[in-house]
Amino acid sequence: QVQLVESGGGSVQDGGSLTLSCTASSLFPGGTCLAWYRQPPGNKRERVAITSGGTNTLYADSVKDRFNLFRDDAKNTARLQMSRLKPEDSGMYYCALQSCAGDCWWKDFGSCGQMWGQGTQVTVSS
Repeated sequence: QVQLVESGGGSVQDGGSLTLSCTASSLFPGGTCLAWYRQPPGNKRERVAITSGGTNTLYADSVKDRFNLFRDDAKNTARLQMSRLKPEDSGMYYCALQSCAGDCWWKDFGSCGQMWGQGTQVTVSS
């Protein structure tokens, strides 16, 4: 099974930027989507963005125009560039490989065969 490792988290001020990385132990399985999720303290995990590759990317409304997700299959990596960060963006961020089919693409749906990394913490202070 592919292992995922996130990095790049940290503490920034309101309005700052961070880039998170997700590195896989082997090639991304063909036909899978790469997604980033976050879990704010005391809240449930929510999907931030998902990509099937290229320009096929879907963002949560709360991060649209501030976050950019890039996937590099040749290097088994993905980056989540986050700008104009807000305190409400704080939380543990996880990358996941998952199904792209149907609701797994269009919705923040838990049962999509996600393979999870261990997470990286992002803290945005006001």
